[in-house]
Amino acid sequence: MFWNLVSVFLVGMAYFAAAAFTLGLLAKLIGYFRTPAPLPLVTTPGPESEGGVIARLLGDVLIFPNLFKADKLLWVGAWLFHVALAAILFRHLRYFTYPVPELVLYMEPVALFFGYLFGVAALYLFWRRLALPRTLYLSKLPDYFALLLLGLIAGTGIMVSYWAHVYLVDVKAFVLGLLTLKPVAPPTHPLFLLHFFLVLLLMIYFPFSKLLHAGGIFFSPTRNQPYKIQEAGKRYVNPWDPNP
Repeated sequence: MFWNLVSVFLVGMAYFAAAAFTLGLLAKLIGYFRTPAPLPLVTTPGPESEGGVIARLLGDVLIFPNLFKADKLLWVGAWLFHVALAAILFRHLRYFTYPVPELVLYMEPVALFFGYLFGVAALYLFWRRLALPRTLYLSKLPDYFALLLLGLIAGTGIMVSYWAHVYLVDVKAFVLGLLTLKPVAPPTHPLFLLHFFLVLLLMIYFPFSKLLHAGGIFFSPTRNQPYKIQEAGKRYVNPWDPNP
């Protein structure tokens, strides 16, 4: 009876988390898209063409150049954190696909490395918020909560994959059952259940947190606008101004 209640709770929470993540993300991104930006707010020096804007956005997403200029030690921790996270998410395709892509299988020898790298990077970023006066002053509870949650997900994920093993076939059957709307009972493995529960919490929390910078950066007017050189003697006219 108790296990049946746990199964129903986890399945229900999984669908709720998926709905909260999808609808919350769409609502936020639509809100960003509809927010007016009538003034040129590009951060200079900026690109003067649409192609340059795309190149700068890709650079911001992939290598964090502004963070590198501002704080190289923070850049190392943040960049490794995001690289490890991307590798872990890609490797998790083995739980959603059949047959599993060969590239995912080739990652198996280095999968544990990325798991530890992600956990260590999360701990480093958490330590920086406590150790440096300026970050300690600026940090609030949500900043610590996000890093703690990600660190716990990393720790439980490593344990169920390499130490207290969970049966992969049961995990895949459970995940595919959720995706095909034919849910089955989750594996009876306490650490897997904790890991899965923490992931669901992250999905619910993501659209309403600072973690949404992952998508919000594309809608930032300081980054997604080309720099237009103003002609000498010509005044900029706000297109929304009724009395230019």
